[in-house]
Amino acid sequence: MKIALLGYGRMGQEIEKIAISRGHEIVIKKDVNDTIDITLADVAIDFSVPNSAFNNISNCINNNVPVISGTTGWLDKYKDAVALCEEKKGAFIYASNYSLGVNIFFELNNQLAKMMHTLDDYNISMEEIHHIKKLDAPSGTAITLAEGIINNTSKENWTLNENSSEENIPIVAKRIPDVPGTHTVWYDSEVDSIEIKHTAHSRKGFALGAVVAAEWILGKTGVFNMKNVLNIR
Repeated sequence: MKIALLGYGRMGQEIEKIAISRGHEIVIKKDVNDTIDITLADVAIDFSVPNSAFNNISNCINNNVPVISGTTGWLDKYKDAVALCEEKKGAFIYASNYSLGVNIFFELNNQLAKMMHTLDDYNISMEEIHHIKKLDAPSGTAITLAEGIINNTSKENWTLNENSSEENIPIVAKRIPDVPGTHTVWYDSEVDSIEIKHTAHSRKGFALGAVVAAEWILGKTGVFNMKNVLNIR
């Protein structure tokens, strides 16, 4: 499989190592190659920056190249990307986090929220910790977790670095050197606390998931997510 890396920062370099170890070839590195011909690739993996992501995705879809997007902070244009993919009969996956473990964690979060939704004595809060070079806050992973809770409880929104309220889930975002990503969800009451937590030990898990998604999407048409890749129902 010939892969285009749209973004060749630390994640792009980690994806390159994983892809080569699995027998794939990197034919484009966008941060290295000023001018690219996306049609040289069988599939593209985008871990660029928010203001480049939509253009990268559109270029792939317009040239019939399946694209895996892991860039966060651009989702105001997500519906446009979906519409373009459907119009062009392309193939597209966006995930806030490609770690296989995190996607299992998302499902655990959804199930816990369903079980807790009638227990009004518990206050819900969240924390995410990432390296200091992460541009967006809260993380896309934290937003996905918050949306899972909102979809299964009476909560209506999330807030960043604010106190909790009846309607909102407070998310505390911390930036600490050399932390790949830690996400915690708490349910606290007077009598006890329930906590679920995912801790990434390195970027390798994110890179592996992105390559697995790229392998999965070949030959398919449509807009997908990691639940499709992992066959989670």
